Amino acid sequence: MNGAYTDWAWPWWTVMVLVNAGNLAACAFVYVRSLEPRDGRDSVYRKRMRTMGVIFTLVGAYRSVFVSRYLAQMAWFETIANSSLLIRMFAVAAELSFSGLIALGMLRANSDLSENSPSSDGKSNFMLTKSPYVLMISIFVAQFFATGGLIIKSRTLFAIEETLWTIGFLSVLPLAVVQFRRVFAVTDKKTVRQFKMLRGFTKVNLIWCAIYCCYGLFYHLPFENWPAAINQMKTGLPVMKTGAQAIIDAFTIVHESKRYGDWGFGFLLWHSAYFSICVWLSIFFMQAPRRLNSEEID
Repeated sequence: MNGAYTDWAWPWWTVMVLVNAGNLAACAFVYVRSLEPRDGRDSVYRKRMRTMGVIFTLVGAYRSVFVSRYLAQMAWFETIANSSLLIRMFAVAAELSFSGLIALGMLRANSDLSENSPSSDGKSNFMLTKSPYVLMISIFVAQFFATGGLIIKSRTLFAIEETLWTIGFLSVLPLAVVQFRRVFAVTDKKTVRQFKMLRGFTKVNLIWCAIYCCYGLFYHLPFENWPAAINQMKTGLPVMKTGAQAIIDAFTIVHESKRYGDWGFGFLLWHSAYFSICVWLSIFFMQAPRRLNSEEID
C-alpha cells in the first residue's frame, strides 16, 4: 500500500496500542485492589462496577489493535479479528458497560447523598433521581440502530444512534450538576472524608457529561451525523444493503486503512478518545464510588 495511506497511521496506532497496554495494567491493579474490601460491604455493587470496567478496558485494547485491516494484516485471523460485525458485538458489551458504570455510580450517589439532600418536589425529584435509567435505556436502544446501520449501511440509523447517546447524557446532566453541588456543599470534616470518592466521581462525571453533550449538540450531530444521513437520502450513496448477504458482508468484509483525509477529523477524534479518555474513565469509575465508612477512611 502506498506510504501516503499509512505514514500518519502508524505513529498514531503505536501510541494507542502503548496507551492501552498501560490501561490493561492499570485496570488489573484496580481490579485486584477492589477484591479486598476491609469490611466486606457493597460486594455486589463493587463486583458489577469492576466487571463493567474490565469489559470496557478489554474492548478498548482489542479495538486499538484491530482498528483497521491493514494495521492488523500480519495476523492470520485478520478477517475474523477485524470483522466489522464482530467488533460491533464487542462494542455493544463495551458501550452498555460504560453507560452502566456512570448510571450505577449515579444511582449509588443518590443513595449515599439522600440524608444530606434537601427536600424537594416529589415529581421533579423522581424525574431527576431516576434519570440514570433513561441513560441506560437510551444506550441500550442505540445498539439496535448502530448494528442495523452497520449491516445495511444506513447513515440515518447511525445518526439516530448518536442522537440517542446525546439524549442519554443530556438526561443525566442536571443530576450530575445536583450531585456535584451537594457533595461539595458538605463542610463537616468527617463527612468530607467519607465523601472522598464521591467528590472525585461527581467532579469527573459532571465534566464528562458536559463535554459529551456539547460535543454531540454542537458538532457531532449537526455537522457529521445528520448531514451525512441527509446526503445519503438525497443521493442514495453509499448504497444501502439488504438481505442475508448484508449480514455476511458485515461479518466478512473489512476496510483497509485510508488516508488521513478519508478518515476525517471526527472519526479520528472519536477513536482516539475511545481508546484513551473513555478507558481512563471506565478504570476510574470501576473503583465503585461510594460513601466510605469508618473502616475505609482510617
